[in-house]
Amino acid sequence: MKLPPAIWCVGRNYDAHAREMGDVPRERPTIFFKNPACVVGDGDEIVLPAICNEHGPQVDFEGELAVLLGRDLRDADESEVLDSVSYAPANDVSARWWQREGSNGQWNRGKSFDTFCPLGTFVPGRDVGDPQSLHLVSRLNGKIMQEASTAEMIFPVAMLLAELSRGTTLLRGTVLLTGTPSGVGSRRDPAVWLTEGDECEIEIEGVGRLRNRVRQGD
Repeated sequence: MKLPPAIWCVGRNYDAHAREMGDVPRERPTIFFKNPACVVGDGDEIVLPAICNEHGPQVDFEGELAVLLGRDLRDADESEVLDSVSYAPANDVSARWWQREGSNGQWNRGKSFDTFCPLGTFVPGRDVGDPQSLHLVSRLNGKIMQEASTAEMIFPVAMLLAELSRGTTLLRGTVLLTGTPSGVGSRRDPAVWLTEGDECEIEIEGVGRLRNRVRQGD
């Protein structure tokens, strides 16, 4: 799989997820990055590195809609940003201790371990239609864990791309992860962490399905 030049991510872009994480929806999007080297494809393994065992189980799933840019964007208008994009299901795999405590509040490291960004096959936007009317479901070992409509996003896809391109060149091939709905494992009682042998499945209506098994690394 060709690696993207950048992976921009939006945190807490669904009201219910923001609240389950102990936050409230913000007036502006929360933005972070994932390392492009953490990308894997459909059917590849999510490998839990030994470093994520140091503070107990902590690796979580986050089903998301991914957007791939088909051209450079800079100071783009919302009316034009969707004319060359493609969409895929994604899993923003997250090591919660490293996300919250391990990097002094900076999320990037906990989100960027190798294999922590499974991406499905991208489908041209013209074949998908409105990105704000898609049904998203995340399953763990066949059980539904997350289910929502992309209509519930606080910041829609077009607004995000236009905003992020202000004064900044978003290179062709850049991926945007648009946030996850409620139901993540870390906020369940008891918590549900990814372990050896688990299978994650992210399915988005009209876009496709992403499946990845989990393996404990050395």
